[in-house]
Amino acid sequence: MKYTLAVLVDNRPGVLTHISGLISRRAFNIESIAAGYTEETDTTRITISVEADNEVELEQVVNQLSKLVDVIKIVNLTYVESIERELALIKVRASKTNRSDLVNVVEIFRAKIIDVNRETVAIELTGEESKIDAFCEVLLDFGIIEIVRTGKIALARGPVPAKEM
Repeated sequence: MKYTLAVLVDNRPGVLTHISGLISRRAFNIESIAAGYTEETDTTRITISVEADNEVELEQVVNQLSKLVDVIKIVNLTYVESIERELALIKVRASKTNRSDLVNVVEIFRAKIIDVNRETVAIELTGEESKIDAFCEVLLDFGIIEIVRTGKIALARGPVPAKEM
């Protein structure tokens, strides 16, 4: 099963390496990892999507992570009502004959064309993982040249921030 963890850490060099190394040493596959600044400049929030067989295995990883000096807080967002998003940039082949069809598909998915040239179109899409997967499936007919995805970021709904959960 996939689990989503929000990890608040001190904003220092090497922290992301320590966290990803600890998870990989425990033989877990990191599906996605995204890190960025928070409302506090000295704190970084890392959103990790990890595959684990059960809660016990996940708890072992969380316990190991919490022992790291730079880790402030770990929140398992898997069972918390939350908002999850991913960003994808996709470069697709576009000819004069299929460009209008491509624009229609982009509009249906509420994506955004961010670059156009004679042979390609670059598209930006944000949404849940399943939406991006479905969009990519449709774009296969046009010929995908390149895809870049950020990985999942998540935010618990409601007024309580992760640092207080």
